[in-house]
Amino acid sequence: MNYKLSPFYIFLFIFSFGTKAQTTNDLLYEKKEFIVKSDTLLYRIMYPENFSESNQYPLVLFLHGAGERGNDNNTQLTHGSSLFASPENRLNYPAIVVFPQCPKNDYWANLSADRTVKPISFKFQNGGEPTKSLKLVMLLLDELLTKPYAKKNQIYVMGLSMGGMGTFEILSRRPTTFAAAIPICGGANPNTTKKYALNTELWIFHGAQDDVVNPQLSIEMVSSILAAGGTPNFTLFGKDNHNSWDSTFAEPNLLPWLFTRIKK
Repeated sequence: MNYKLSPFYIFLFIFSFGTKAQTTNDLLYEKKEFIVKSDTLLYRIMYPENFSESNQYPLVLFLHGAGERGNDNNTQLTHGSSLFASPENRLNYPAIVVFPQCPKNDYWANLSADRTVKPISFKFQNGGEPTKSLKLVMLLLDELLTKPYAKKNQIYVMGLSMGGMGTFEILSRRPTTFAAAIPICGGANPNTTKKYALNTELWIFHGAQDDVVNPQLSIEMVSSILAAGGTPNFTLFGKDNHNSWDSTFAEPNLLPWLFTRIKK
């Protein structure tokens, strides 16, 4: 006998599954505040199972996209947090994973944007003062790196969309810190790549049909890194629009590649 679920029960199943995943993330990622004088950075942090300060662990910094900005210290977990929180990945890749949250009136990268056109037209600065949010992230990172349990030769950064742009920017501002970086559907000023091209291994991702952040931005960054002597990995998903992070997180070699990058 065949049974057909009503749309209501299908919705209930999907909602229940999503709620369970979010609840798991809420439990695993501790809510924290990093305060510097009158400024506060909200962030979530997940420690490995059976965490011990006498051991050392890789550290992953994840920068979310513009849609996850806010002040709830929760929305930044929307994309990417489940990847690191799965039981299998926690077992195989024990790491300290940090998800800061950018407020709605700020960005990770120092840029201006013309949103009247599609894809959005971005103008990236080369140098200058970092945004307040990125400055706080770098100060938080500096503090975390003073901890004896942070493995200094396995510090990683990744991010999507606005966070992909922030990933490129933090590399240019901390060019000797990261063993590897994964910018997803991002971009930056190509002139900044010479600062880190020889110091950090990169795997850059974008969707060929992205109508929000032009894939040409990632192509230009790859070309500039190559010109500076770097050897980046680059994956362009032919059928993906802006949400190429879904295909990125489904890439089976993503975490094996990331956690085997060790800074010399």
